[in-house]
Amino acid sequence: MTRWGILATGNIAARFAEDLRLVPGADLVAVGSRTPESAERFAARHDIPRWYGSWTGLAADDEVDVIYVATPHAAHHAATRVCLDAGRAVLVEKPFTLDLPTTTELVEAARARGIFLMEAMWMRTNPLVLRVVDLVADGAIGEPTGVRADFGLAGPFPPEHRLRARALGGGALLDLGVYPVSLAHLLFGVPQHVRAWAKLSPEGVDENTGIVLGYDSGAVATLSCGLVGPSGASASIVGTTGRIDLPEPFFRPGAAVLHRAGAEPETLPAELVGGGYQHEAAEVQRCLAAGLTESPLVPHSATLEVITLLDGIREQIGVHYS
Repeated sequence: MTRWGILATGNIAARFAEDLRLVPGADLVAVGSRTPESAERFAARHDIPRWYGSWTGLAADDEVDVIYVATPHAAHHAATRVCLDAGRAVLVEKPFTLDLPTTTELVEAARARGIFLMEAMWMRTNPLVLRVVDLVADGAIGEPTGVRADFGLAGPFPPEHRLRARALGGGALLDLGVYPVSLAHLLFGVPQHVRAWAKLSPEGVDENTGIVLGYDSGAVATLSCGLVGPSGASASIVGTTGRIDLPEPFFRPGAAVLHRAGAEPETLPAELVGGGYQHEAAEVQRCLAAGLTESPLVPHSATLEVITLLDGIREQIGVHYS
């Protein structure tokens, strides 16, 4: 049995708590929040036996094996550091932190202590997404030449909303754009060329962002994210002899459609159970049982490479958090 703790009590923490019920061998035993009132309410709602009114209280619980950090991403670094310093394995929500230096610090701290650490990029543990990646690698659409992906929300969001507040790491890129960028990275790795443009909000965060990634292979990724309109959150992967379409939302698709030259489209269905967070939790438990300190599906190298890309894009579009 793997004993889980959840740090934070917002919407994504609630969805993760529900999905843990679907994971064999998972036992949600504790929750921690900045306030005892919030932690107590969350514990009562999700039938969690212990609650703590501080991050350090949860991290100090020796009957917790791994902690899921579900805070807004501006707090990921501090919360994860508290857990690592207490010797707890950590699954930290994406994006890992706000920038490469703080991400690197956490990865190095985990490695130095031999503690498991993984970014909760659930797309990289989704069974259908992984099947699509395998199909591309096996030549199902010929030589892959590009990917198109977008993720936009309609809004409008008030200035104090976490998506617009600069102090909270707001903007479309880190919250939404991390998905298209991660899909491109999953398929093609690190690009050799990066170009980006964005319209910024009065608060200085990106509202509407376009990204082009170029690879020496000739492949191109055209990506977008925004807070100004519902984009559909779909994706297409193109190759010399075919295409794979991932309908909305591409990071947790209900199906994929494989188009091969000269053949009828083939629908690849997905079994959608729960909210989709159970796959990342199961991967954490598999790694812990195997004595691993990082996941081969969401390795530290991928987290570091993606945050490096996001840093470079932010520099181009003029979004700064310090």
